[in-house]
Amino acid sequence: MKQFLCLFVLLLVANCDESNQKSAPKNIEITEEPQNESLDYQKLFYTNSDFKTKGFDFPVGKPNAVGYYNAQKFQENNHLGDDWNGVKGGNSDLGDPIYAIANGYISETKDYEGGWGKVIRIVHLLNGKLYESLYAHCDSIVIKQNQFIIKGEQIATIGNCNGAYYAHLHLEIRDSVDMDIGGGYSTNTTGYIDPTEFINKNRK
Repeated sequence: MKQFLCLFVLLLVANCDESNQKSAPKNIEITEEPQNESLDYQKLFYTNSDFKTKGFDFPVGKPNAVGYYNAQKFQENNHLGDDWNGVKGGNSDLGDPIYAIANGYISETKDYEGGWGKVIRIVHLLNGKLYESLYAHCDSIVIKQNQFIIKGEQIATIGNCNGAYYAHLHLEIRDSVDMDIGGGYSTNTTGYIDPTEFINKNRK
């Protein structure tokens, strides 16, 4: 009888232990791929290394902006870019070619209308860091989104936003890619770089 009672107690304890194991929560490690656009571009350039940036040139009058002048410089009147105009003034540069300032990947071609007009955005990888060049007020765009581009290749022509201003190219360089389009003017320059200064420092 004692043996039977001991056996019953052992079975009861074992059953309770098994039940506790089934109901106990398990530690599950969940890993997610970081939702980081930078990481995606890094991978993209890693597998297409010929399009990594080797140096920068100016976007008009290539490679040295011959025939153009910087009519409104970075942070002049809180400007977030450079405005390139033809030296003859007015609409003399309407339809002139715009060139990619460096090797890169065309992340966006879009008509924002209003004060921006047609815009091109190109992502560049220089010495392991991502940058973005933005070209605004284009009259026509001659390349397509989601393609690679090489420095000095024509990407667009200079426009005037359907007569909103005299023809010119608004150029921005950003060290934070895929930001909102923004407003072109701000006292806050976070994410923006002086284009002329940056290009001159990275000529090749």
